[in-house]
Amino acid sequence: MESAVRDFLSAAGLDLKDANLLETPRRVAEAWAEEFLSGYGQSAATALADRFPVSKKSDRELVVVTNLHFRSMCPHHLMPYSGIAHLAYVPGREVVGFGRLAALVDVFAHRLVLQEELARQIAVALQDELGSKGAACLIRAEQSCFRLRGEEQHQALTFSEAYEGALKDRALRAELWARLGDSKPAAGR
Repeated sequence: MESAVRDFLSAAGLDLKDANLLETPRRVAEAWAEEFLSGYGQSAATALADRFPVSKKSDRELVVVTNLHFRSMCPHHLMPYSGIAHLAYVPGREVVGFGRLAALVDVFAHRLVLQEELARQIAVALQDELGSKGAACLIRAEQSCFRLRGEEQHQALTFSEAYEGALKDRALRAELWARLGDSKPAAGR
């Protein structure tokens, strides 16, 4: 990656002997490998590994965690987007600590992924990995590629939702929205 960044800067006509650019190829390569693309070296199973048994099962009980901050990269323009994710699931046999849900978001967010796919991947992983009867992921984000180029919509917010299993049911989904209260996105109930 470092070599590719050096080639990119050179192709852009920049002087690589400029004091501000001397370490840029190394710094950019490290940032991409250690932060922006670190999710490729992780798995949902590992993120959700610390599990606890559920003593009583109910098809109507929800675990909801809101306002999980994340950052990711759009695969179309390699520009960042960031926002908050709200996660919910109906416990099956096990639950996980709330911090593990934040780790799950990072597994998928630290990849090149569309916001819509990010929501879907998180909801599917919650259901599959925890044996959940239903899961949801709602994302509100600010897309740099939408704000800084093209249409330059500086105030635009984007919303994505993904529902699996029991949370596809309108009544349980309405309960989820009620629990989210002021945290919920304004679109798409």
